[in-house]
Amino acid sequence: MATNRQAAASSPWRAPVVFAILAVLFVLEGTVRNSMFSGSWNTSLAILNMGLISAITALGVNMQWGYAGLFNVGVVGFLAMGALAPVLIALPPVEGAWEAGAPRLILSLLVGLGVLAAAKMVYTRWRKGWLVALVLLGGFFLFRHLFDPAVTAIEANNPARHGNIGGLGLPVLLSWLVGGLFAAAAAWAIGKVALGLRSDYLAIATLGIGEIIVAVMRNEDWLARGVKNITSIPRPVAYEVNLQRNPDFVAAAQDWGFSAAETSGIWVKLSYMSLFLVVLLAVILLAELALKSPWGRMMRAIRDNETAAEAMGKDVTGRHLQVFILGSAVIGIAGAMMVTLDGLLAPTSYNPLRYTFLIWVMVIVGGSGNNWGAVLGAILIWFLWIKAEVWGPAMIAALTSPMADGPLKAHLLDSSPHMRFIAMGMVLLLVLRFAPRGLVPER
Repeated sequence: MATNRQAAASSPWRAPVVFAILAVLFVLEGTVRNSMFSGSWNTSLAILNMGLISAITALGVNMQWGYAGLFNVGVVGFLAMGALAPVLIALPPVEGAWEAGAPRLILSLLVGLGVLAAAKMVYTRWRKGWLVALVLLGGFFLFRHLFDPAVTAIEANNPARHGNIGGLGLPVLLSWLVGGLFAAAAAWAIGKVALGLRSDYLAIATLGIGEIIVAVMRNEDWLARGVKNITSIPRPVAYEVNLQRNPDFVAAAQDWGFSAAETSGIWVKLSYMSLFLVVLLAVILLAELALKSPWGRMMRAIRDNETAAEAMGKDVTGRHLQVFILGSAVIGIAGAMMVTLDGLLAPTSYNPLRYTFLIWVMVIVGGSGNNWGAVLGAILIWFLWIKAEVWGPAMIAALTSPMADGPLKAHLLDSSPHMRFIAMGMVLLLVLRFAPRGLVPER
């Protein structure tokens, strides 16, 4: 029995079959119009594009958990770090922000880094805690003396429209790489402190730091306007309105039997899909090469038995730091891509349920340790997450139709939008019961 189950789990046909089922679902979403499917290719492609971004995020988590067994519960924080990049890189500079206080702001940040470096040097040389505390305390007051006036001046600069530092006006595609660098830098800082802890302490540390990152984004208006949000983030693809003003495009849309508005939306989503697929396939290629290399075999050996690997001379903490940084960089790239697709940075939307728990469900359902499994789980779970918002109320309405009108029926109907949470929990429980290694498990 165990042999048959293991053979079924490692079947080479499982992944193609499940991907084929997913393809059928997206085709039905684009062509069939009824209570279950929208019959709109715009909707189908919109779900697919977010599914591809979710797949890249799941790959980053899979590198950390599937390769090294690192339990990162701060995924939302690394996504938020990546989301800052399009704002700081692709947006045009804010007029008057530099003159208002940008040089002093940069000086204060450099002073902050210098104080941390000085504290480390003092501790390394003299090993006296009171001296380190004195350096940090003096550096804190110097930092605030430079930082606070600069922030006040920047936030007072045209606060109705801006009140932030602005960007550099560089290509938005460059910001995707910078988003990965931002998240990698945050991962390095977190990893230097937290990766020496036990796995449960690491989870608590990453959860807290992820929430701190999001809280900083919400409250530091000079950075990205805080809760006032950033809109009109540049696109790497054409705008629908420009396509609809193009006579050749309008004529081609009519030849295909679509309206110009519908065709322009499909064209833009296909353009995004092409870019996302290039990034996704590049990440999968690099991840697969790394996994099958001596480095990948060493990481799995460390994951399976840290004590034995350390006894063989492996630097366990150093290797954990490497994979933690790499996985976080991939998550940061996904965060930058997400903001570019939405054209909006809204820090209040970054909640752990959507951007941490759901990503973990994707990895577990797909199969941790298997890159293709993580991609499959991400696209499948995102499709179900979106459709559960439609299917849930329809199912509750059908189940409650024989019931007489009353408080119970009204309560069930009012609670039906929350069916997506119940659906995700049920999917996770079913997979853990019948396929504990995921739909496409690690070989």
